[in-house]
Amino acid sequence: MAVKVYGPTYASPKRVLVLLIEKEIEFETVDVDIFKGENKDPEFLKLQPFGELPVIQDGDYTLYESRAIIRYYADKYKDQGTDLLGKTIEERGLVEQWLEVEANNFHPPIFNLVVNVLFAPLLGTPSDSKLIQESDEKLGKVLDIYEERLSKNKYLAGEFFSLADLSHLAFGHYLVNQTGRGHLVRDRKHVSAWWDDISSRPSWKKVLQLYKYPV
Repeated sequence: MAVKVYGPTYASPKRVLVLLIEKEIEFETVDVDIFKGENKDPEFLKLQPFGELPVIQDGDYTLYESRAIIRYYADKYKDQGTDLLGKTIEERGLVEQWLEVEANNFHPPIFNLVVNVLFAPLLGTPSDSKLIQESDEKLGKVLDIYEERLSKNKYLAGEFFSLADLSHLAFGHYLVNQTGRGHLVRDRKHVSAWWDDISSRPSWKKVLQLYKYPV
């Protein structure tokens, strides 16, 4: 039975989709339009009580929170498809470390930029210029740390592509292509090379081909 993924056009569900392709796991998708409020429908809230995307259904098993989902499948199918966790406990520790960095340091400022630069005009709501400036500054500092790390390692957790790199693709796409802030990546030699590498993977190209971003 194929895994069912809700909300494929949005960024966080794409984090799950690229993982499923890397792990050679069959899936199907269910559209959920947050601009129409479909994520607040009572039936959807039975699956995800916070009304957020993504959610997966795998037979009788339901799971939400994209990073929890990618960890679950990377572990469950460790010996299938691309190994995204590392071969030793030390490598796994670094994968987990950089996944946390992505979630707690990279994601918040880019999320704020996406909301204020891209979504606010679509929704007819005002943008927070102070928050935009603060997010630009925070993201620049985070990417300076990435530049140092990637000057010594091909990928964030070492010399192998992992969940830590994969987790950046969904919102990294917004950063490089849709917020007018691609220079934050391109001005950093090693970050730029890393981005070109991970965003050129066939799995990510397939996600972009099949499921367009909403903006």
